[in-house]
Amino acid sequence: MPIGEIPSKIVLQKDLGGRLDGTPWSSEELVSGKIIILFHVDPDESELNNHVTEALKTEKFSTEKTGSVVVVNMAASWLPDVTINNKLKIKQEEYKTTVYVKDLKKTLVEKWGLSDDSNNIILFGKDGKVLYSVDGEFTEAQVQELINVIKVSL
Repeated sequence: MPIGEIPSKIVLQKDLGGRLDGTPWSSEELVSGKIIILFHVDPDESELNNHVTEALKTEKFSTEKTGSVVVVNMAASWLPDVTINNKLKIKQEEYKTTVYVKDLKKTLVEKWGLSDDSNNIILFGKDGKVLYSVDGEFTEAQVQELINVIKVSL
């Protein structure tokens, strides 16, 4: 994702996906006055960047100033949707403030150019502009860069 730009608007609803409860999700929600970290995840690669999630948890960033969205690339997995849905419900219970979204047709891959069959992390500023973006596995240096960008942007 290009740094400093606001990506094109995406609405996931009906046959394209949406929130776990079936309501629509719009990328305009990324312009929230908070720093938002978006995880775009192939369910088969869901553990690839667990070290990033753990590092972010350790920082204990305020939920008043930061938020998180997990967009699950449902079409990228061989797992049955019912299995993925059950895992997502468990995750939603564990991470109550995170917004979980299903992307049924690889919409973010096609419209934003994100890597398919991967684990992508994008940091959005309070104004919805991309502050940091990595496709694939984070190095330890990238984890520290991400945390530093969040701290500077708060």
